[in-house]
Amino acid sequence: MCEKYVFVGFLAVVVAFVSSSTALLAPDYIHPCNNTESACLVKATQDAIPEFSKGIPYLGVPSLDPFIIDNLPIQLPGVKVTFLDGKVTGLRKCQVLNVEAYLEKNVFILEVRCNITIKGKYTAVGRLLLFPINGEGDSKIKIVNSVIKMNIKTKYFKDADGRDHFGIKSYRYTFDYGERIHYTISNLFKGNDELSNTVLRFLNENWRIVTEEFGQPVVDYAMNVTIETAKKFFNAVPYDELLYVPIPKY
Repeated sequence: MCEKYVFVGFLAVVVAFVSSSTALLAPDYIHPCNNTESACLVKATQDAIPEFSKGIPYLGVPSLDPFIIDNLPIQLPGVKVTFLDGKVTGLRKCQVLNVEAYLEKNVFILEVRCNITIKGKYTAVGRLLLFPINGEGDSKIKIVNSVIKMNIKTKYFKDADGRDHFGIKSYRYTFDYGERIHYTISNLFKGNDELSNTVLRFLNENWRIVTEEFGQPVVDYAMNVTIETAKKFFNAVPYDELLYVPIPKY
């Protein structure tokens, strides 16, 4: 009788171990598609973004809304700008416009429309367009209806347990600054509020020219943060929990 109980106990341990080792890693807001039709992929991506952007601590996936810019120096022709203690918000409310997946070709396309706000401290020394700049203070940049299109080159790989995963090999993107960018920047000229307000008014009246002049490094930084976050997610969650379509041979 004792041996019977030992065997039953051993079996229970084995079942518990197997159950835990095969537990789903993907959060419950991940809704895998049974095909690669764009309509399903768009809906699945839209369903996931609000919660995914908050981060997934148990998988080591950091937050994208907000995400932090600790220190971002930008050296441009004639001016050096540094963003400090910045916080970027708005990604959780992005609208998914298009998703395409070409599994055999290792191509994934994502297009979203977003309202993004960047708040933090800044320093700036040099010349911006027509104006000499010597500022330090608070900044807020609000981007309205920007459209981001990412073309991602994917790959597949196996983890230590032999499970298949998505991977990101490389990417490129286009970024349309949208309908409007509004700048709220204090103290552009130290100790001269009148001149600071004059330059700020110029920045807002000529927002597209100004943004095209110095916006690229900020966007590059944000895209890199997004891709690195996606890599951590794909490294943690197997392919078969993300898409119910047979993985191509690789």
